[in-house]
Amino acid sequence: MDTILYGRTGLNVSVMGLGCGGPSGLGRKTNKSEAESIAIVRQALDAGVNYLDTAESYQTESMVGAAIRHIDRDQIVISTKKSYRDEISPQLVRQGLEESLRRLGTEYVDIYNLHGVVASDYPKLREEILPTFFDLRDEGKLRFIGVSEMFNEDTMHQMLAESLVDDLWDVVMVGFNLLNQTARDIVFPQTIKQNVAVQVMFAVRRALSQPEKLVEAMQTLIAAEQLDPDEVDLANPLGWVLQQSDASTIVEAAYRFCRYEPGVHVVLSGTGNPEHLVANINALSKPPLPAEVVERLRHIFRNASSVTGQ
Repeated sequence: MDTILYGRTGLNVSVMGLGCGGPSGLGRKTNKSEAESIAIVRQALDAGVNYLDTAESYQTESMVGAAIRHIDRDQIVISTKKSYRDEISPQLVRQGLEESLRRLGTEYVDIYNLHGVVASDYPKLREEILPTFFDLRDEGKLRFIGVSEMFNEDTMHQMLAESLVDDLWDVVMVGFNLLNQTARDIVFPQTIKQNVAVQVMFAVRRALSQPEKLVEAMQTLIAAEQLDPDEVDLANPLGWVLQQSDASTIVEAAYRFCRYEPGVHVVLSGTGNPEHLVANINALSKPPLPAEVVERLRHIFRNASSVTGQ
């Protein structure tokens, strides 16, 4: 597994991060046992993945903690998140981080993120909540401050576009995939300028792993006049990608498309299936797609903004 310097954090991280939430939640949402979920984390670590992304709301922090119990803490990078939508206060931030640290079995997290922030909430969070993040950083309980956007609600990255101006984030979690490439123009120029680390979510969701969902996404884009119907074949929308590259599946192609996007550091991949994990690690270990394939994907989806691939 290749590694990369993680923006201004200076951390050396694997280009694939194990996403511990999402549709699978390490298998928790698909009725896998806790032991099986812990085994997935250990399998990823054994394969060279050193970046683990979880959150208090995922209910997987304790599984991550169990998986890393006997591993040198300096060899792994842990990102977790604090939810705020139901209730938030400086006291709840402190309490939330302490509880996350207990579940993870560690004295600090490398990245502590505000989870699922929308633009309308950002000013209040900046004034009332982020000072506590800075205090916790000064106390050594977190190393770097991050944020994740609410991509399904904010497909044009309004929150990140507005908040990056303040240059407070060390790490951002952004939705980006070949069906919605808007972050390329809206987010990445600013993160590159500020050397902000980028972890990509939504690289592969249902639309890029289930053929019928892909057709639905294409139809949505056509109806929104964000996709030229003459440029796609709805009978096999992305079949040409496999014909013109060495990618064996659309999922593989989708991961590789994201990994080599300028400005991207870590691509998150989550699963509770050991075979899927191996396939995803292999995909993110392969070279870029052919330049002409990437260029055609950029062209076809140049106006697409209303889908996330979910």
